[in-house]
Amino acid sequence: MERYLVVIDMQKDFIDGALGSEMAQAIVPAVVKKIKEYKPERVYATRDTHFENYLETLEGKKLPVIHCIKGSEGWQIHPEVKAAMPEAKIFDKYTFGSEELAKELYQRSLRGEMEIELAGLCTDICVVSNALLLRAKLPGTVIRIDPKCCAGVTEETHKAALETMRMCQIDILTGDGSTSEEEGATETMPVEEKK
Repeated sequence: MERYLVVIDMQKDFIDGALGSEMAQAIVPAVVKKIKEYKPERVYATRDTHFENYLETLEGKKLPVIHCIKGSEGWQIHPEVKAAMPEAKIFDKYTFGSEELAKELYQRSLRGEMEIELAGLCTDICVVSNALLLRAKLPGTVIRIDPKCCAGVTEETHKAALETMRMCQIDILTGDGSTSEEEGATETMPVEEKK
């Protein structure tokens, strides 16, 4: 079985730039460690990409903070993360999810069974968007999230996104490396049958 890691938007603007946070800075070492657990050719990454007209876009109107302008310092992958994944295929994406990434991993899935793990920023925006795109494109593939390798806009929205992904049959790793499903935390019976 082939195992793939997708590193979502570990860019300077999301870590210590325009939209950076202490939570995002705190996950950098864990993400670097996670990358080293994978074969270099099986690491993919996304890069949030905007242009000078960002504030005129729908996203720019709803989040009026200029960030990840193509070619800018903030658009770059964080140096420690970039150094850990020199062979990664990077997908520039112009919205929250990357359809190109989903298509690429779908093509890989045609060669045999695979598992995908996601890490990065922000859990509640781009990580969840990519996880759900992958779930839709690869309904029979195991997809995992390591919460220690993700950070949200807030702790509350991080947890809410993890719960949303869990409900969509994306495995959420626990502290010991097992999934919440392995611990029996997932109720698989439909609500109407619980009575």
